[in-house]
Amino acid sequence: MKQTIFKGSGVAIITPMLEDGSVNYPVLKELLEQQIAGGTDAIVICGTTGEASALNDTEHLDVIEFACATVNRRLPVIAGTGSNDTRHAVALSREAKSRGADALLQVTPYYNKTSQAGLVRHFNAVADAVGLPMILYNVPSRTGMNIQPETYAELAKHPLIVATKEASGNVSAIAKTAALCGDELAIYSGNDDQILPLLALGGIGVISVLANVAPRETHDICRLYFEGKHAESLALQLRLLELIEALFCDVNPIPVKEAMNLLGHDAGQCRMPLAPLNAANRERLRTALCAAGFLKA
Repeated sequence: MKQTIFKGSGVAIITPMLEDGSVNYPVLKELLEQQIAGGTDAIVICGTTGEASALNDTEHLDVIEFACATVNRRLPVIAGTGSNDTRHAVALSREAKSRGADALLQVTPYYNKTSQAGLVRHFNAVADAVGLPMILYNVPSRTGMNIQPETYAELAKHPLIVATKEASGNVSAIAKTAALCGDELAIYSGNDDQILPLLALGGIGVISVLANVAPRETHDICRLYFEGKHAESLALQLRLLELIEALFCDVNPIPVKEAMNLLGHDAGQCRMPLAPLNAANRERLRTALCAAGFLKA
């Protein structure tokens, strides 16, 4: 089996913002320390939940560097450096490596998209140019691009393409990917409501939005499963389902940022064009946080 970057729960961490829209580094430090203390197994910085698409390159790389310096090798730091321009993905990824990233998260090209053959060329080019272990990120609802199981099998031949974050929601296709790739490609759930199903297919963890709010519990869904305590893992997955659904009642990361604000973390608002959570969804989120025991009624 190839190098495993982490096993368990990797948090897709938010990027807290000040009122003027700049990055709130003191709060980011607090959140990183909270994740480490809470049992999170890896930090994924500047992913979708971290609003990478709204950061310019200087901000993007500074946030990665700050996270790497703060974590200081206590956990793997996985940098989101994907792009719909292969040259840009290579440049960001090389710089992230120089700033201390342990691995890369590479989303499929979006908007211009490509063919399955283009996906193979794109991801192989990034892996060849950078020399860090790489997690692919398949999220067709956002990108309009889906990695087919047969394409995964081809990509898994590269020694540095070690895993995928699967957020397609297509459990049948993920099962086929697992069958075709075996130990050559680790699978992480990209959907918090599907952690347990993907573990049952041989997955080794999750890259999680939920873990921002519930680092210990998200870690424990995985830990309990790996320990053979499948019923307990299932019970925890199901207990958190209402909260998971509330965290996706609007475009991610709008709800999770509001959840962190409700929990007293001064996360700020998302950058435009993302709009603040409306009153009805804010109340739904508050109710779910209370029901799950993270907020007092």
